[in-house]
Amino acid sequence: MNIKDRTRRGRVSDFDYDLVIIGAGVGGHGAALHAVSCGLKTAIVEVAEMGGTCVNRGCIPSKALLAAAGRVRELRNTHHLQTLGIQLGQVSFDRGTIAGHAENIVTKIRGDMTNSLKRLGIDVIQGWGKLVAPQKVTVETSKGDKTITAKDIILAPGSIPFVPPGIEVDHKTVFTSDEALKLLSLPQWIAIIGSGYIGLEFSDIYTALGCEITMIEALDQLMPTFDPDIAKLAQRVLISPRDIETRVGKLAVKVTPGSPVVIELADAKTKEVEEVLEVDACLVATGRIPFSKNLGLESVGVETDRRGFIPVNDDLAVTSNGEPIANLWAIGDVTGKMMLAHTASAQGIAVVETICDRHRQVDYRSIPAAAFTHPEISYVGLTEPAAKELGEKEGFEVATVKSYFKGNSKAIAEGETDGIAKVIYRKDTGEILGVHIFGFHAADLIQEAANAIMKRESVHTLAFSVHTHPTLSEVLDEAYKRALSAAH
Repeated sequence: MNIKDRTRRGRVSDFDYDLVIIGAGVGGHGAALHAVSCGLKTAIVEVAEMGGTCVNRGCIPSKALLAAAGRVRELRNTHHLQTLGIQLGQVSFDRGTIAGHAENIVTKIRGDMTNSLKRLGIDVIQGWGKLVAPQKVTVETSKGDKTITAKDIILAPGSIPFVPPGIEVDHKTVFTSDEALKLLSLPQWIAIIGSGYIGLEFSDIYTALGCEITMIEALDQLMPTFDPDIAKLAQRVLISPRDIETRVGKLAVKVTPGSPVVIELADAKTKEVEEVLEVDACLVATGRIPFSKNLGLESVGVETDRRGFIPVNDDLAVTSNGEPIANLWAIGDVTGKMMLAHTASAQGIAVVETICDRHRQVDYRSIPAAAFTHPEISYVGLTEPAAKELGEKEGFEVATVKSYFKGNSKAIAEGETDGIAKVIYRKDTGEILGVHIFGFHAADLIQEAANAIMKRESVHTLAFSVHTHPTLSEVLDEAYKRALSAAH
């Protein structure tokens, strides 16, 4: 940024900083790095560990546990190994070492993030940051309160696990993902409340390490947020053959910690208690809620919605009664847009671009998501029901095609043929609206589709793109070609 631009937006000398970011998770960290590259004098305020939920209590440690548990599952699958001509003796593991592996990775990444900020001259202020007036933040530190001013402020406080009413958490026998990631024990029988990403990933870890699972879902189908075709196949591969029993359409109205943990299950519609479970432990995986309390929002006239999300417009400016507040922004889980680490990062970069007079908005339809089960689930864009709803509203027809891992040469060679790719597109233009993949390395495969949706590409064009043979990417190649064939 040149000096003229800086002067036009307001001289930095008028404030302590060009930009202050409250929250040093993936979103805040990414925003800070981009702000410095744009020439903004930046400070970041964090009360806890650098890296937020993703690094310390989310994506990173869970992937480390999934990697270890996945190896155990693979090495114990004697039938699969024998088809490859491999024979092994007994496979054992050490729970403490697996937990230590996850913690070591967290420590390293957290340290790398801290060092990257300091190396670039970003001021890291340890303490609780809150708004006290427009363009003014007070930080409660161990040495007392510190007040700083900034031309722009970004709120990036993140989220915490949601514990529904009636569930008592003791952090030992009844716990959330925060405690589960420490892998302090492996109870024989674990109830998991919720069948979303968190519940699925932990069911994968626990069953690989020898635990029995009861999965409880309040809605009338498992994996309710996934595309119906994907959920159906995933249930057949990830749930049915494993030590997992399910309770669907059941509400855990009361959970009492102890030995055993007592869970009262009610019919989700009638709310009448129908069954009482006694298990060794219970993981509450019912989603996350924004960490938006005590941020001083009232000092600038902002109210959160009933769920605690901070209202923002399409530019991620914080709003009051629908009107944007100058120089105040929010990013990440607290906005309720897509509660994913890479969404927060994209939002942070977009806000910094807008601050620097290069207006940018986030294209949420092109942001992919994944569950790192074995095999993986991934998606980008709309589910088929959502696409059809949009089609009815905007006057176009929706078509879908599927291709299967069992016909893919690389999947056959790997012995990993459970899987499907589903492409949802407009019949008239061929524009891709959504892609859903269940199968080996689905989380990596989805990026190609995300890039295509970002460019609003058509299956008619993509059908002529060339994919490396033999690779798993040809699963998408096959789907595009089937869509082209259907159009002729």
